[in-house]
Amino acid sequence: MATFGQARWGKLQQRTMKRKLSENYKRVRDRIQAACHRSSRDPGDVRLVAVTKMVEVDVIRAVIEMGMVDLGERRVQELVKRAGMINEHLARRRTLEPGTCPATPRWHMIGHLQRNKVRQLLPWVDMIHSLDSLRLAEEISNEAVKLGRVVPCLIEINVSGEKSKYGIAVGAASYLAEQVVEMPGVSIVGLMTMAPLVENAEEVRSYFRRLRELFEDMKNEGVVKPEFRELSMGMTNDFEVAIEEGATLVRIGTALFEGLTNPVQQQ
Repeated sequence: MATFGQARWGKLQQRTMKRKLSENYKRVRDRIQAACHRSSRDPGDVRLVAVTKMVEVDVIRAVIEMGMVDLGERRVQELVKRAGMINEHLARRRTLEPGTCPATPRWHMIGHLQRNKVRQLLPWVDMIHSLDSLRLAEEISNEAVKLGRVVPCLIEINVSGEKSKYGIAVGAASYLAEQVVEMPGVSIVGLMTMAPLVENAEEVRSYFRRLRELFEDMKNEGVVKPEFRELSMGMTNDFEVAIEEGATLVRIGTALFEGLTNPVQQQ
């Protein structure tokens, strides 16, 4: 059993963590709003996906309490584990503190997805950002139909052409969309890319611009449906440029959780 001193120290740590998270969140939101202002966009059109891979569950709970509902994970095992823990926590809150429970978060799979992990993932995920093959689409379709749901998916595009990155070539995007768009259980809602990691974000503007151009071309060609409206691009190092080029989803971890990450996981 924790002593009074230990309990008091724990509460102090919680307050410190929440204050730091609140400060980080405000800075990120301010940067998002400034980027929207520069590009004459409505900040409400840009969703922040909090990438939670390097923080503990108590930080994730604090994120949800602050009203952030879009959470991203790169690994299936981590998403499933964390979604289960958060759902259990929220279920207890609804029982013990009815009327005060925050909204259930939406989980985004933002990392590479293997076909043999689809069945494990689908009961927990709300959007998949990394659809990169017809065979993966078929697997998602099959498992989604079994669950009686339609899974929103983004086609991952390797705009930079780097061999180290996943995603299909720009020239293959329309063909894949045509093959997948009528599949049951799958809804193609947009595109995703990861830009090269550089110090000067201006160096990657052309990649984000190219993805937006591809996005517009696919809409104009009529190969996608009206729900095709999302552009997932931009992380801590470059999300402001991504917003200026049309991002509707930005995936941010480091800037949001600065000073709160687990050093072991960071290595």
